[in-house]
Amino acid sequence: MQQVRYFLAVAKTLNFTRAAEECHVSQPALTRAIKLLEDELGGELIRREGRLSHLSDLGQRMLPLLRQCYESALTAKALAKSVSAGDIATLSLAVARTVDVALLMPILSEMYRAFPGLQLKLKRGSACMIAQLLKNGDVDLAVGGPLDEHWDRLEIWPMFTESFDLLVSAEHPWAQRNAAEIDGELLPEERFLLHAGADLSQADLDRLAAAGINLHGAHEVEHDADLAALLNAGFGIGVAPSSTLRHSELRHIAYATLDLNRRVSAYTVAGRPRGREGATLLNLLRGADWARALT
Repeated sequence: MQQVRYFLAVAKTLNFTRAAEECHVSQPALTRAIKLLEDELGGELIRREGRLSHLSDLGQRMLPLLRQCYESALTAKALAKSVSAGDIATLSLAVARTVDVALLMPILSEMYRAFPGLQLKLKRGSACMIAQLLKNGDVDLAVGGPLDEHWDRLEIWPMFTESFDLLVSAEHPWAQRNAAEIDGELLPEERFLLHAGADLSQADLDRLAAAGINLHGAHEVEHDADLAALLNAGFGIGVAPSSTLRHSELRHIAYATLDLNRRVSAYTVAGRPRGREGATLLNLLRGADWARALT
């Protein structure tokens, strides 16, 4: 890990002298360590040209992998230290209304085991609300769909991409049908319910209209429980992300004609100090097998 740390310092400064100063070691010691790393990886990582240096092709390919390796090592060290010390930690997390917290529970449970006595502050909100919470420093990290925010300090860590489904009650005539059996000509005659928490853009709404979804007079709800209640009461057909509202009383229909997808990501703020709890959660989210979790 020391060799990796020295390499990352040189990759950032492109100067062996400044890198050695940052790492508080002598330049010969830093140079020897990087040479050992190059021997281990089987190729030159850094080319020196006078006072300046630059990464070789191998160095450029190894940089993101070694950076992630080093960050994971720091996280592991923080985890071990917190478990040994029995520290109480606080973590503020914002989650979009249409992201099922059940998807995050294996990771949050692991966090709770790693940080005994962890105090979790879980906030829900729309894309606009989540962006504001991040800007204000009210949350350490957020999980949700596109924030439609062009803030240059916003860091985006993609987790998974999912489609939108048609959603009906178990008693609806379509509940026992698959997508191929749905008559697209009947769609405009149906009444629809939209989950406002999905933060659909105008382009998304246009895509739904093109698929035959009649949005004129569509019901709008902001919470999962309300959407489920209205569907079960026969108010119409819902449109929602495929991972949400996986209830036994409801049926998802993967209707490809919708042609509507969203990317769910973790969001952090660049340049803002990240506590060990936030760093640990981010690494767990980035390393999770979301394809398996979604199935």
